Amino acid sequence: MKKIQMTLFILLALLLSACANNAEQAEGETKENEQKTKSEETTNEEEETDTFTYQSENGPVEVPKNPERVIVLSSFAGNLMNLDVNMVGVDSWSKMNPRFEDELEGIEAVSADNLEKIIELNPDLIIGLSNTKNVEKLKEIAPTVTYTYGKVDYLQQHIEIGKLVNKEEEARTWVEDFKKRAQALGEKVKEKIGENTTVSVIEKFDKQIYVFGDNWGRGTEILYQEMGLKMPEKVKEMALEPGYYAISPEVLPEFAGDYMVISKNQDADNSYQETKTYQNIPAVKNGNVFEVNAKAFYFNGPNTLEYQLDYFEKAFLGK
Repeated sequence: MKKIQMTLFILLALLLSACANNAEQAEGETKENEQKTKSEETTNEEEETDTFTYQSENGPVEVPKNPERVIVLSSFAGNLMNLDVNMVGVDSWSKMNPRFEDELEGIEAVSADNLEKIIELNPDLIIGLSNTKNVEKLKEIAPTVTYTYGKVDYLQQHIEIGKLVNKEEEARTWVEDFKKRAQALGEKVKEKIGENTTVSVIEKFDKQIYVFGDNWGRGTEILYQEMGLKMPEKVKEMALEPGYYAISPEVLPEFAGDYMVISKNQDADNSYQETKTYQNIPAVKNGNVFEVNAKAFYFNGPNTLEYQLDYFEKAFLGK
């Protein structure tokens, strides 16, 4: 009897041991599976964070969190330079800017008409204007975001682009610093030339002379919005709302301010400056004309704004 009991005891012990081993093995497999599942979830989350949803003026767009191959089909190349974002293609106007030569060396000049070239450049983000051609086709190549020119002011536009490329903080920091410096310069200039002294911005382009309001590049944003200088009444009346206004050489004196900024394209016919009508303008007689390179002065992105601010400080204050 004792032998039988002993045998049963040993069998029971072996059975309990086997059950315990199976339980431990099952528990180990369960933990391993849980860890594997968590690892897969973490991997998926990391993959998901490679992009984020940008709220564009046309609705949400899924864009890369850190774009590395951006194509700019508008005048925003300077914004991307300021935010240190790599570009593989830019618009022809940016490519012609003599001040952008070094930064854009080796970067292709592209347009929305050349879809094959854009595909070849393999962009991960495309930026353009609301009137950019082939937008629907561009969206098939890469996430595409467009902006309506003038819908937001020029500084808010930089912040919007900062949001788009996940560098909003950097964009806001630059904007706040720039406004302080530009407004401080405005106070110094008004102290020197007078609160009511007027400034006009003029350009000859494609056989036509234009005067500009306060939001059409060429230094207008700095002069009028930040520095607080005044524009002639005739310019305010005709050019402020639309942004620019075409005039004939004969009426130029009516739009000329006490100071004139001439955005000059050397390739254009600038013979109007040799006429008696132009030579008799008080600003011309008094030597209050600042001639600037139109191609370097066109834009209102950070790089150009810094250049314009430095130019106006030297031009008005003689520094």
